[in-house]
Amino acid sequence: MQNSTNNEHEALINGDLFLNDAPLTGVFKVIGGKWKIMLIKAIAAKCPKRFGELKREMHFLSQGPLTTQLKEMERDGLTIREAFAESPPRVEYKLTDVGKTLLPVIGVLEDWYANFQTNTKPKKFRIKQ
Repeated sequence: MQNSTNNEHEALINGDLFLNDAPLTGVFKVIGGKWKIMLIKAIAAKCPKRFGELKREMHFLSQGPLTTQLKEMERDGLTIREAFAESPPRVEYKLTDVGKTLLPVIGVLEDWYANFQTNTKPKKFRIKQ
């Protein structure tokens, strides 16, 4: 049996590989948070979206990680956070124009994954809907 590890992929040894992939690495720094794509879709479904609504919809996510992901999305210019001086306090999140440009990209990724599930034999990749 022949060991062909990295024979076809000798470029992996080259340190320039990571420099050439800098834009792709940047993409995942911005949208690569575990819940960010779900949050983008949730905010897009009803915009603006109040924090309490997001918390209820993302019931499987505790408040700390939810807040962290939202802060990162705001920092990266994907969302706008608007706090209202009311009692009780009200906070709303909206997608920015840049955030809205991710919606077709997310759609393409969803289409890709549906095709992947259909054409891939291992059941471990299949997610029940």
